[in-house]
Amino acid sequence: MQQPNEVLFYAGTYNSIDQDAIILGALNKDTGEMRILNSTKGIENPSYLAVNSSGTVLYAVSEKDKGEVYAYAIEPGSKALRLLGSRPTEGGAPCYVSISPQEDYIFVSNYSGGNVNIFPVEADGSLQEMSAQVKHTGSGLREDRQEAPHPHSVIPDRSGRHVLVCDLGLDQIVFYRVEDGKLATHREVPLPPGSGPRHLAGHPSGQWLYLINELNSTITVFASDEQSADLKILQNISSLPEHYAAGSDDTAADIHVSPCGRFLYASNRGHDSIAVFHIDASTGLLEAQDWVISGGRTPRNFAIIGGMLLAANQNSDNIVSFRIDRETGRLIPTGNELDLTSPVCLKLLNLQSD
Repeated sequence: MQQPNEVLFYAGTYNSIDQDAIILGALNKDTGEMRILNSTKGIENPSYLAVNSSGTVLYAVSEKDKGEVYAYAIEPGSKALRLLGSRPTEGGAPCYVSISPQEDYIFVSNYSGGNVNIFPVEADGSLQEMSAQVKHTGSGLREDRQEAPHPHSVIPDRSGRHVLVCDLGLDQIVFYRVEDGKLATHREVPLPPGSGPRHLAGHPSGQWLYLINELNSTITVFASDEQSADLKILQNISSLPEHYAAGSDDTAADIHVSPCGRFLYASNRGHDSIAVFHIDASTGLLEAQDWVISGGRTPRNFAIIGGMLLAANQNSDNIVSFRIDRETGRLIPTGNELDLTSPVCLKLLNLQSD
């Protein structure tokens, strides 16, 4: 049972179909303590999750060779998951799922399939058959990681008229128009060769968009023109400390902007840190403030929840909580962690202001 001072979150993991794979957790907003309320089996490697705005439906990709996407009803009271059904993604290793602003479609990117899917959503949140997909072609600079297209995320804009696909293999962000359940190419935004674009985070004002590049551990700042659906590069800045000698294990992973719009956070694997940046209120440009050890190994994902930041450390099997200083944005360890096998995605359930 949820306590008054708690907020709830779901965690996706790399676990087998017979293990507890999606976890419902509770975070104490006062202390940073976390606990597990319930869990869901029956899905393999739910590596990315999305929750609808009313907190009644959860979607999860199943990251395996023959990918699937699952839809679950979130039960009132217990917030346990009840399976509504699943659909094949016709690609391999799906790694991202997102929901259109009108919540009439979901979008899925398939890392090893090179394809991006769109699925219409029924009134109860269940999924219709795939209405369309697009398949990327080509390769990038690095033969070890960019030998083929690797769509890593698919993110709708605020209007719902376009989706942005970050393709790690092609060093591109591809804009698609959403037209009657179909995807039509709008434009391609190139990144420096070898960047490996991964995830995006928008500024609350809508003026700027921030991209984390996995392969060269950088953040790209864009001016965002939502009317024309175009991006202009304003800045490229390292997600790592200036004098740190990056090695082959150093790859950037996740990125989020604070609800107040004053701070940006990025996670670094290898360095195993969360980077803290100040956002200039007039230009959107970033200034590095701090790097905080994530409290474990391989912080693949993190979330800002209840005035705190939770870091999901995949290879040390733990989630660690930090308090966010409201004035400086810096992260203060609470001393609390939750043991969980291979946590790789965190999503807030309680939709309340931080």
